[in-house]
Amino acid sequence: MTLDQLRIFVAVAEASNMTRAAALLHLSQPAVSAAVAALEGRHGSRLFDRIGRRLELTSAGRLFLPEAKAVLAQAEQARQVLDDLSGLVRGEVRIAASQTVATYWLPRYLARFATARPGITLSMADGNTAQAASAVLVGDADLAVVEGRTDHPLLDVRTVGHDRLGLYAAIDHRLAGRPIGRAELLEAVWVMREPGSGTRDHFATVLPDHGLAIGDLDIRLELPSNGAVLAAVEGSAMIAPISDAAAAPRRKAGLIRRLDCVLPERNFSLLLHRERHRSRAVSSFLEFLETDPS
Repeated sequence: MTLDQLRIFVAVAEASNMTRAAALLHLSQPAVSAAVAALEGRHGSRLFDRIGRRLELTSAGRLFLPEAKAVLAQAEQARQVLDDLSGLVRGEVRIAASQTVATYWLPRYLARFATARPGITLSMADGNTAQAASAVLVGDADLAVVEGRTDHPLLDVRTVGHDRLGLYAAIDHRLAGRPIGRAELLEAVWVMREPGSGTRDHFATVLPDHGLAIGDLDIRLELPSNGAVLAAVEGSAMIAPISDAAAAPRRKAGLIRRLDCVLPERNFSLLLHRERHRSRAVSSFLEFLETDPS
């Protein structure tokens, strides 16, 4: 078994298609097929089932996938150690970020760092807070920046920024202009980000101040992105907690309004695995992120 075979297996598993995996790896489809066949033949286990035009992992493939990823992550860590020993400030920093951070806060830091450190490649994947934390835990990301809370014992958590949530509604909503208290929160019809979202989790920590829990609210709709939530608010009688930064363009355009309810500030948190080696590239980015003044 070779590292190239493992890389090909992981790519096929994630793309669910030989042709797409080959394109991503800049290999021919026969080369990809041969690598998968060699793994299956050598170990006598079928790793994929063909369902229509898709490839789906078998039970053996599902068990093998996290092990293959772990070996590749360990190999990458070994390469980074050798780069560090040679004193080279180059490499890659893989970042996972929750949606608000990925869209409205982190890109300016990435742009300035990329300009200052041209030898270091940056990549960012977005999702919700739970997904970003999971990426660090399994080794798919070197670090994460999220707006939600996480308390996993293997994650080192540091505050690196902050923002504020607001309650938003359509411009002519019946609660507009009224102070929002417990009665109004119970009266409202809600659209929310999905469970695992930092926005939703932070709002849930605020509700006890009003004698409520998230389950007390009339949540009619759950959506997987800030943009989808804002579009639903704009075109309905529902209200939503959302980042002021995310809501700003629609608010300035007069499409939605902020209701009269003050919510406490929330922190943006940097997540690092406590037990994994940090390359010079990752350490360089961390120093930049924690000392840059803007």
